Amino acid sequence: MDSASMPTSPSDDVRTTAPRALATEAVHAGRDDLARQGLHAPPIDLSTTYPSYDSRGEAARIDAFAATGADPDGPPVYGRLGNPTVARFETALARLEGTESAVAFASGMAALSAVLLVRASMGLRHVVAVRPLYGCSDHLLTAGLLGSEVTWTDPAGIADALRPDTGLVIVETPANPTLAEVDLRAVAHACGSVPLLVDNTFATPVLQRPAEHGARLVLHSATKYLGGHGDVLAGVVACDEEFAGRLRQVRFATGGVLHPLAGYLLLRGLSTLPVRVRAASANAAELAGRLAADPRVARVHYPRVGGAMVSFEVHGDPHEVIAGVRLITPAVSLGSVDTLIQHPASISHRIVDADDRRGAGVSDRLLRMSVGLEDVEDLWADLDAALGERTEAVSSREVLAGAE
Repeated sequence: MDSASMPTSPSDDVRTTAPRALATEAVHAGRDDLARQGLHAPPIDLSTTYPSYDSRGEAARIDAFAATGADPDGPPVYGRLGNPTVARFETALARLEGTESAVAFASGMAALSAVLLVRASMGLRHVVAVRPLYGCSDHLLTAGLLGSEVTWTDPAGIADALRPDTGLVIVETPANPTLAEVDLRAVAHACGSVPLLVDNTFATPVLQRPAEHGARLVLHSATKYLGGHGDVLAGVVACDEEFAGRLRQVRFATGGVLHPLAGYLLLRGLSTLPVRVRAASANAAELAGRLAADPRVARVHYPRVGGAMVSFEVHGDPHEVIAGVRLITPAVSLGSVDTLIQHPASISHRIVDADDRRGAGVSDRLLRMSVGLEDVEDLWADLDAALGERTEAVSSREVLAGAE
């Protein structure tokens, strides 16, 4: 049996709950029980179902789950209800974000959908949201695909946009793809009793922990930096245990479960998260500075919190830049060890209405780059070639920090 379901001794509890630095948690959270089992690497439990000779006891555990959504005590029951390998990742991510719990899903959009369904089940279908958001998140809300109704506003208008049936406030900071930032503490105050959901995909807990500033829910597309190697699709919500119970119930009913192998890869990815984020951020900051000084570039967006994302607007044809890179990969997604570049108006935010997209600062000349771990000189040489010939006739370059 995987040890995620095994009780810990009092000495283990003291050791694992004592405050530890984030870099230490990244390596050890979710793995604290391995040494006493004689293991070094976490095991992968691929079982879809588990034997039980105590059907009455199992019935009682399922009843308890139906009532509260709490993880059942004892051995696992069924893969759609929970998996020990995935639970290790959830434990680790909750520790990194500083929340009581975390619930993993098959993708970031599955995670967001589950949050919306939880609130809708309580009759709270109205959402207040700040643009820009990831394009599919924007579309999910705008199209009302889950029966939600959205009011778009700027951070200053959140309090006035709240209604009795408002179930959620959503912000993404730094935002995709403009890297605009919001004051999380001020936003959380404006929300009052309405839960604030912060998409923390770009910053990761290495650069900011929204729960410390009043967010009740912290969303990640774990496909990105948490996995970190472009080989896993996942989403996760870090939150308090009460909300986690409801999320588990929705996950069980809708089936948006994370595969155990993905859970294993995510746990492995977390161990190097601080190192990867800081190294990639150093590369990104250097490239942002060089782009800002380049006459072929009109504007550079780089957030005050830092990070490995850079967005920039070119004077020339952005599609030519995409076609011109050779070392950098022209592809959607982000957060991998290698550098990716894409044109949001054509891909990640294509599904957003063009006027809404431009109104949120996503211009047709904007390029979004996820900077990886390559040597920065090699990355710059590739960008320099892709940007084309220099001309000193171009002016009005502007560097924009994330808060715009």
